[in-house]
Amino acid sequence: RMAAAGGTGQEKQLAPTLLSFFIYNPKLGPKEGEEEKKILFYHPNEVEKNEKIRNVGLCEAIVQFTRTFSPTKPAKSLHTQKNRQFFHEPEENFWMVMVVRNPIIEKHKDGKPVYEYQEEELLDKVYSSVLQQCYSMYKLFNGTFLKAMEDGGVKGLKERLEKFFHRYLQTLHLQSCDLLDVFCGISFFPLDKMTYLKIQSFINRMEESLNIVKYTAFLYNDQLIWSGLEQDDMRILYKYLTTSLFPRHMEPELAGRDSPIRAEMPGNLQHYGRFLTGPLNLNDPETKCRFPKIFVNTDDTYEELHLIVYKLWAGNLTSALSFPAPASIPPTLEFCRKLDSIVGPQLTVLASDICEQYNINKRISGAEKEPQFKFIYFNHMNLAEKSTIHMRKTPSVSLASVHPDLMKILGDINSDFSRVDEDEEIIVKAMSDYWVVGKKSDQRELYVILNQKNVNLIEVNEEVKKLCATQFNNIFFLD
Repeated sequence: RMAAAGGTGQEKQLAPTLLSFFIYNPKLGPKEGEEEKKILFYHPNEVEKNEKIRNVGLCEAIVQFTRTFSPTKPAKSLHTQKNRQFFHEPEENFWMVMVVRNPIIEKHKDGKPVYEYQEEELLDKVYSSVLQQCYSMYKLFNGTFLKAMEDGGVKGLKERLEKFFHRYLQTLHLQSCDLLDVFCGISFFPLDKMTYLKIQSFINRMEESLNIVKYTAFLYNDQLIWSGLEQDDMRILYKYLTTSLFPRHMEPELAGRDSPIRAEMPGNLQHYGRFLTGPLNLNDPETKCRFPKIFVNTDDTYEELHLIVYKLWAGNLTSALSFPAPASIPPTLEFCRKLDSIVGPQLTVLASDICEQYNINKRISGAEKEPQFKFIYFNHMNLAEKSTIHMRKTPSVSLASVHPDLMKILGDINSDFSRVDEDEEIIVKAMSDYWVVGKKSDQRELYVILNQKNVNLIEVNEEVKKLCATQFNNIFFLD
């Protein structure tokens, strides 16, 4: 962009930030003078009481006002010059509101800073999804709002919200949210049938011998291989494991960890496995066996479970198993030792099989030179997600390796797709040499970014066909 006339050429772009986040229930303070009782959580807490009440009241009014136009679909967002507000009602009468400041361009005119708010930059769908994930993540570790109120009254619910969101809100990186937050998908590890059967039989044997284990999820690096949980529960547990728990436990300093794991004698397999949740040292009889609790299937059976996560390091690759087990039976140290002795050695054997597969996969995909396209693929049926646009630089933020304007186009195409039911294809000519192609076929979506000089529409179409043939040869895209 050109600098403003008469200004110096210095421009600073300020990313979107979280202004406030609050949760309220209008039924809790229905009378005048009791408005404060509605507020269950408010961030930032330093805001003075009257302003909190005013902001909550305003949101209530907006929601009520828009209800008159569409009684079944209440307001999702409100656009203003400086910020955007997102509303979500995850449970009846419980409202969550997130206020995000629009990105700003700061210019200097006659020595004074001038702020220009970018009102069209934020994508509603992306940030609405972020807000819904805030609830899903809370519910995974605390159960529903209603249950907390039944158990400990309003006070109990407030304490839970405070404890959880105080930490969780610090992990929201609003400046790098994009289409992947809308999908909240799962990256799967492609396996051949033989290895997959070995893993399946290992999980069956293990669940039999460790009878309190109720579900199992098996991950390799950050990719999911097997899950016994319901899809929606797995989706959010996967997000927690890959963005929060695993990055906190990068590999321990293991003696001789560079050498492959060898069996000294048959039946005496060394392994580097440990619990990421629960006991730190299995040899210490005093060690505590405390596991975080999680809540799954909250719609029908409402199960409360212990989250046991066991991870194995082999060379530079890791395998992790998470075993949610019923909360009514607390795992003992004896159980943990048994799990370690059964799972550790068998996982070590499996890890070498998977590792072989991993290297084959790498060889196949590494054979091509740096392609001229990048893509995101998502399947709504099994939540499978694949992106060559995102390079994980830091544990918590997955950064896109393309220009933000292109990411915004992807988001816009996705919004168009969600408005129609039938399959379609959208091709956009973007900046200088970029083409963006979106394909929606059945329950699958594919977004491709091509960077090629002087190509026309027909050639772009050919390139995308080639990509589908090489990367997705077993997936049928309707033409």
